[in-house]
Order: sequence, then C-alpha cells, then structure tokens
Amino acid sequence: MLNRLKYLILIVILLPAFFSCQEEDRRQIPISDFFKTPDKSFLKISPDGKYLSYLKPYKDRQNLFIQSLEDGKERMATSFTDNPVRDYFWTFNNQLVFSQDVTEMDEVKMYALDVNTLQVRTLLSQTKTRIRLLNRSRQNPDVVTIIMNKRNPATFDVYRLNVKTNELTLYITNPGNITEWYTDNNGKILLAKASDGVDETILFRSNEQAQFKPIIKNNFKNKVDPVAFTNTGNTFYALSNVNRDKSALVEINALTGREQKVIYATDKADIMDVGYSRNKRRLEYAGWEDAKPHKHFLNTEAGNMFSDLKKKLSNGAVKFVDRDTAETKFVITTYTDRNPGTSYLYEKSTGKLTQLSNLNTSFKPEELCAMKPVSFKAGDGLLINGYLTLPLGDKDKDLPVVVMPHDGPWNRNNWGYSAEVQFLANRGYAVFQINYRGSTGYGKKFMSAGFKQVGGKIQSDINDGVQWLIKEGIADPKKIAIMGARFGGFSALYGMSFHPKTYNCAIVQYGLINFFNYLKDVPPFLKPRLQMTYEMVGNPETDADVFRAISPVFHADKIKSPLLIFQGAKDPRANISELNQFVRALQKNNVSVKYVLKDNERNFFKSEHNRMAMYTDIEKFLSTHMKVKP
Repeated sequence: MLNRLKYLILIVILLPAFFSCQEEDRRQIPISDFFKTPDKSFLKISPDGKYLSYLKPYKDRQNLFIQSLEDGKERMATSFTDNPVRDYFWTFNNQLVFSQDVTEMDEVKMYALDVNTLQVRTLLSQTKTRIRLLNRSRQNPDVVTIIMNKRNPATFDVYRLNVKTNELTLYITNPGNITEWYTDNNGKILLAKASDGVDETILFRSNEQAQFKPIIKNNFKNKVDPVAFTNTGNTFYALSNVNRDKSALVEINALTGREQKVIYATDKADIMDVGYSRNKRRLEYAGWEDAKPHKHFLNTEAGNMFSDLKKKLSNGAVKFVDRDTAETKFVITTYTDRNPGTSYLYEKSTGKLTQLSNLNTSFKPEELCAMKPVSFKAGDGLLINGYLTLPLGDKDKDLPVVVMPHDGPWNRNNWGYSAEVQFLANRGYAVFQINYRGSTGYGKKFMSAGFKQVGGKIQSDINDGVQWLIKEGIADPKKIAIMGARFGGFSALYGMSFHPKTYNCAIVQYGLINFFNYLKDVPPFLKPRLQMTYEMVGNPETDADVFRAISPVFHADKIKSPLLIFQGAKDPRANISELNQFVRALQKNNVSVKYVLKDNERNFFKSEHNRMAMYTDIEKFLSTHMKVKP
C-alpha cells in the first residue's frame, strides 16, 4: 500500500513536467515562414492555354514569370528592383498588361509585355490617378477597356486602350454621378450604376448610340449589383436584396427593371459569389458563407467538374481562379483554415490534376490551429457570429487572448487561412474574431443594425464577445490584448479608452483616430458616396458631438495601457501630422508607446522587410505585456 502511494505521488509530480515538455516540443514557427512573399502567386493561364503566368519575388520585389505548359520551362519576364508588379492580366493576343504603384511619386504605370520576345513597353504613366481594367475583348484583342479618374479625380471615365499602338481613346465621359460601369461579353457598356450620394440608380441603354435611362432606383440599404447579361441581351443577372433580407441571385428585365425570377437564394446568408462563364455565357454557381463557404452549382457540367475535384483533393474549399478560352484547362486553388492555398492545373478532358504551387511550404497543416466558428448573444439579444482559434494542446481554458476586430466596418471575417491568426496561435494565444453588427454577408437587417453605431453597439458587440469568452472560462481575464487594422485599429483604441480594465495592451495597424478628418479628407473618387457614408457612419456637422465622443484623438488621457502603433507615411486616408500629435500626447501622459512610421508604405506594408520587422515587434510587445513566454 505504501509503495502504491509513493507511485501515485511520483506521477503527480512528473505529470506537469511531462506536459511542459510537450509544450516545449511544439515547434515555434519562425516569423519569416508566416509572412514571407510566396514563391508563386496570382497564377493565371493564357487564353490559348499554352502558358502559365505568375508573380514571383526577385530581389525583394514581385516580378512576372512565364512558364510554358508544353515543356515546363520558366522565363523571368520582368526584373524590377525598385517597384514591384502590382497587378496584371492577359489579352487575347498573347500580351500581358501589368501595372506598378510607384508609391514615392504617387504614380501608377501600366505596361504591355510581348510573351514571345519579352519586350516591355510603357502604355500609361499617371500621377494621382487610379486605373482599373473593365474588359478585354475577344473581337478586338488589341484593345482593352479601362476606367480612370485622369480628367477629374472625383469621377471615373471609360477609355479604350490599344496595347499595341498605345492609343488611348475616351469611350464614355462620366457625367459626375456614375459609380460603376458594366460591360457585356463583347466589351460594350450598356449598364451603369449612378448615385446621388444616398440613393442608387441602375441605368440601361439598348445599344452604344442610345442614351442611358434609369430602370431601378434604390435607397442605399437596398442593393442591386449586376453580374452579367443573359443570352437574350435584354435581361441580366444580378445580386439583389430588394424586397428580401438576404441577397439573392436573380434575373432582371433590362427594359423595365423588374425582377423576373430568382435563380438561387438561401435564408442562411447573402449570396456574394457568382460563377459565370463569359465564354459559354452561362451561370455556373452561386456562393455564400455563413460559418464556412458553400457553393450551389447551377449547371451539371460545372457541378460534375467540382465533384471530381473534391474527390481528388479530399478536403478544403475549392476556388476556380482562371481558365483558357476553350475552357479545357483551369487554374484552381484549394485551401483550409490550416492550408494557405495550393494551386493546380486541371485538365477537364482527362481529369488530370497537376500541382503548380503551394503558397507556403514552410510548415505542415498539423502544426497549425483550427479556426472554429462560434456565436454568442450581444447585450441586446442579437446573435453575433465569429471565429475562435485556440493554440495547439489540450488546454482550452484560462488562455491569453488576442481580440482582432475586422476592418470595415462593412466587411467581415471569413473562415480560412490567416497568417496573422496562425502566427499568434503558434505563439500560444487564442485569437478571437468577431463579426459584429454591420458586418456583411448576414443580410440587410444585420448590416443595417450597425448604421451609426461605429462607436456604439458595434463596440458593445466586441466587448460583449470578450465578456462571453471570460464567462466561458476560455479567456484569462488578466491576459487580453486587442489588435486591429484601419477600422479595427479604431476599435482597438476605443477599447483601450472606454474599457481600460479589459485589455492589457493594444496593437494598432494604420488605425483611424479621428472621424472628422477621416470624412473631411476623403479621396475625391470616394466623394460620390460621401452622403451615403454620412447615413451609415454619421455626419461631421450634425453628429459632431458623437464624433468627438468616440474619436480616439480626443481621448488620449483615457488610455493608460501600452500601445504599439504602425503607420505608412503614404497612406492616403491618414493624417500623419495629427497621428504624430496623438502619439506625443500619449507619451506626455506617460503611456508606454512604440510608434513605427514607414516611408513609402501606404495602408499596409508591401515590403517584406517591413512586414518581418512589424511582426517581430508584435511578438516582443505581446510577450512583454501579456507575460507569455515566446
């Protein structure tokens, strides 16, 4: 009996050491493995199906590479060492058109690259201008349709650009109220969306010589977003929440503006993703996300292909990324919450699947953590959804937590891989992401519940979520941090100001600190939506008292806990002078603040070197102020 007692005492003594060793044996994944630039990203296939293209780092800059599908040979198509390739697309004559953001000059450059010779020509160079592709034409492969606010910073006109001759032709002049242009399959613009600041109007013309006429008018709470024309030309598919709470995929008569039929709808969430084949001119699927992403297939061929892919790939979400004109070869990507993404070439005729790239091979999925959908009731009874990622191990109670409010506020957290989330979980933190009221995807009523609540019930939802974590025993109430970017950064500062006993510390990335200046200094191209923003957020004149009450810049005296602040000096939405004054006021009040201002960065850090430095600072900051061993 005495020997048995000694044996039990020995087990009690050794068990904590055993589990401690297990904790230490779990690999701490290097910061560089989470946040390095992928070896291959933004894969696309040429219209003739002969080439793959992708972005790949060269001397810390993203450059274009081309691979022949016939012999597998790779060629470096660009070799920029100053400004990376930002975006690119194929034309139908084997040209690649790509752009650069020259941050220090506030300049956008657009180039054409001949695939056969790899010769690069400058197409456009514009300062203080935004450019976006609308359409590439199969009928006239040398010409692309773009929109640009070159003539007036507040409005986007439509241009036709010849990628061989550099000829730029004004196609449609924006009268001043058009916020979106929509092309048909041949590149003709027959639909447009206008705004008077609050109400939105869909306009239609039957041909390019006719005048645009209004066919649908909605208050900003209702949305009609055209997707594509049907084969008849007088009807179009759209996402609409008119006369319903959740957005549905519908068919609308372009002559009358009347909804003719519902193609697909679900009461679980808004339909937000539509698969459409411009080559075959048909719908393929409708997609939505409640806790996880879902697809409903609208034709048998696409459904069969998807089923074949799911069998071959066994698990994870599948995305169609690109396809050749004949639709015989597809670039697809599959991902999970623990796999950042693996890209494949799928050949439909044979079902052959060839792996092209893995966004990150530095770790195994089993080393990462599951992102679990969760829900809780807010103080007023509203159901709030979100995601909770727990660190590996058997411990699921009394954990240090990092709360991560999303940007927006009219945005949402999604299920899937997040480098930030996995990095924090790997360091031993539970990560809590909340889709507070106002978040998109949950229907019109839920989104509208967030209007004029940016410093009210939205912040209450975040705080209620934290209290729920504590009540459930998941969170250690003495070890809670809050971290966010842009509006999420505002929420972090709000939490530090008005719930100071809740959080140990906060991390603010490119945060919003003053609603007055944020709306006063809005870029010209966003001004057509300014009145709608007033309705959703508040008006600096009529809601001045509210803005003063919630803007962190006026409440530096309320913040007592440590802060880590990151900002890009070229962020067009930031007032750097005001931010500098805010930091000085915090320091004057003896608040521990580390402030990192990076030149030639906008509202996120593009430079890999700057990203690595940022997350190194975050790791040290959290381990210091949360007292969690790295």
